[in-house]
Amino acid sequence: MNDITTFIFDVDGVLTDSKVTITTSGELLRTMNTRDGYAMKVAIDNGYTVCVISGGKNEGVRNRLRGLGLTDIYLGISDKVETYEEFIDVYSIDPNTVLYMGDDIPDYHVMKKVGLATCPQDSVAEIKAISHYVSHKNGGEGCVREVIEQVMKVQGKWVASFGGDTTSDF
Repeated sequence: MNDITTFIFDVDGVLTDSKVTITTSGELLRTMNTRDGYAMKVAIDNGYTVCVISGGKNEGVRNRLRGLGLTDIYLGISDKVETYEEFIDVYSIDPNTVLYMGDDIPDYHVMKKVGLATCPQDSVAEIKAISHYVSHKNGGEGCVREVIEQVMKVQGKWVASFGGDTTSDF
């Protein structure tokens, strides 16, 4: 955790609880945890790179993440490894400094390429088996906050970041 500079997260099953509500018009609604949002914003404000790579295509998700300050949001991705490799090449990121959190088979191959593979407690068995760390929290229930907070605490940056505005809507 000392070397982590970049966080990459999946959406469904990580930032959400894997459930979708389908409206009568066919819109898919998801719920995200505000504590996860707060932690992502704190990480960005402290110089970490935060990225999302997801197979889902919901533009509401993109708007939510942009509102938190994320600029690297890849939705509708079928080949996460290709997107991951392009992302780290563009920013010249050392894979050993990347924490990736995924929960299901589409995350498997990219998780094998990063320095710290993590997953929520309710991830599928194959993902748990390759993870360096399994969160105590399920997807959508604060697992993103947990890993960001742990990394920042190890690096002495978590409490130090509390000097600014903490009243924003996360």
